[in-house]
Formats: sequence, structure tokens, C-alpha cells
Amino acid sequence: MYLAHFGLREFPFSITPDTSFFFSSADHQEALNTLLIAVRNGEGFIKITGEVGTGKTLLCRQFLSGINRDAADGQGRFVTAYIPNPYLEPRTLLLALAEEIGIELEREADQYRLLKSLTRALLDFARAGKRVVLCLDEAQAMPLESLEAIRLLSNLETEKRKLLQIVLFGQPELNQKLHQDSIRQLNQRIMFHYHLGPINRDDLEYYLAHRLSVARFKGEGLFSQGAIRQLHAASGGIPRLVNILAHKALMLAYGEGRQRIEGRHVRAAARDTEAARKNPWRWWAAAAALLLVAGAGLGWMSLR
Repeated sequence: MYLAHFGLREFPFSITPDTSFFFSSADHQEALNTLLIAVRNGEGFIKITGEVGTGKTLLCRQFLSGINRDAADGQGRFVTAYIPNPYLEPRTLLLALAEEIGIELEREADQYRLLKSLTRALLDFARAGKRVVLCLDEAQAMPLESLEAIRLLSNLETEKRKLLQIVLFGQPELNQKLHQDSIRQLNQRIMFHYHLGPINRDDLEYYLAHRLSVARFKGEGLFSQGAIRQLHAASGGIPRLVNILAHKALMLAYGEGRQRIEGRHVRAAARDTEAARKNPWRWWAAAAALLLVAGAGLGWMSLR
């Protein structure tokens, strides 16, 4: 592939959620700060939403690694559980939580006994000075019955704080689900919420440079300004689409023996990517660019 051609140690635009590539854009850093503050304050429910490909899973993993690093006293203040696919009926979800936090439950026990055993384990963690944080990715896919089971778990508390803190990561459809009358109590208990948006044009240049730097790129200006403009217009600033298009553009430049990515490489990559052609943010980004150009033109005319 193109690694040696561009002097890279690893692929800079992989779509796997590798925390070493986490980019602290203003949006993502604010979301991460929201999460860290909320769990330190002992809040019960936290919600992070964002469109497909905006980096929710990577944010989740960065958050989990961050709170574990923060246990500077070596006592492991946080016990974390991560369930990437919560499309589970309530009983199975409880078993998955128990497995994640390292406790054994009787798999043949009914839901009442499972809840009782989980409550006892959570109390033991609290007595040991540890907080249990459960992260549910793709939460918009959770059955309503499972969301209700999670709400019941969130009722568990001492006189001082919650025994279980829960973070929901999901697409905007999660908001619609939470507004249903049957689980309105859960929606009322969400103390912190943040919505992830796309990367803006200025941050995109830093995003590319950051990922190239992590991949040990030593040169400068691998992507021309024209390529960056095309990349933002074609992707709408959605990180996953940015990565896919940048990877394809690198392959195209490598095939031509070029050392620099130009706008035509990105345009060709976009034509080859159905998600980019159908991406609604693409038209928003293009419209914003046109408005900027029009505004600059009007400003220039007013100076004449």
C-alpha cells in the first residue's frame, strides 16, 4: 500500500475507533469535558447524541480510558462497563452488565434475583469507595423494556450518591425514543446532554494534520488547500466520511506516484463513495462555502 510512499508508520485514516487518534476539536473536547464533570459529580444519567460517523464510539472509548487514568491514587476509583450493542432484552442486559463489572450471577435466576444480586455487588463497590459507570453505545437500538430496566437500576443509591452512573451514546433517534410516554421518567433523569456535530472547515485542517502526525508523517502540506476544501464539502465534516475519502485520495495519489493530495483526488474519491454522494451535511457545507464566497465578493465590491 501507500505507507512507505508517504513515509507513514500506520494508516492515518482507519475508521476503527483507536483512541491514539482522538482529536480534541472544540466540539469533541466539550463533550468529553461534559462526561468527565458529570461522572465526577456522581450524576445518574448522561446522554451523548450525534449523527452516524461523528465519533461517538471513539469519544466513549476516550472517556473510559480517561476516567481510568484519573485514578491517580492507584485505588481504581472507577469500575467501568462498556456494552457496544445493547439490543438485548432486560435479563440479558443485566447479565451483560454483571459480566462487564466482573461479578458472577446465576444465569438461571429470574430477573428479580438478578437485580438483587446486582444491587448487592454495587453496594460492595460503593463501600470500597468505587464508582460504577456503565456506557451503552448505539443506545437508540435498545428495546423500551431494556431502557426501563436501566432506569430501575439507576434508582439504586446510598444516602450520598448513585450506585450506578449510566452514559447513553446514540444517534438522534434516541431522543425520539426517550420522549415516548412509557419511559418519560428516564428522560427526566438525564442531567447532562451533549450533541456532537460535524468538524468545521478550520478544524478539518488540524484534524488531518493530527492524524498524520500520529501515523508518524514527517513532511508538510500533504493535503493541498484545494483538497481540504473538497474534503470538507464532500464529507460535510463527518469524521468517518473524512477518513474514508482521505484514505481513498491517498491511494489515488499513490497510484499516480504523487506526493501531494489535490482536489481532483478527493473528488474522484467522493464519486467512488456512495455515503459521500448521499450525505446531507455535504450540501450544508457546500452552501456555507458559497455564502462565504458571496460575502467576500460583496465586501470587495463595497470597497471599490
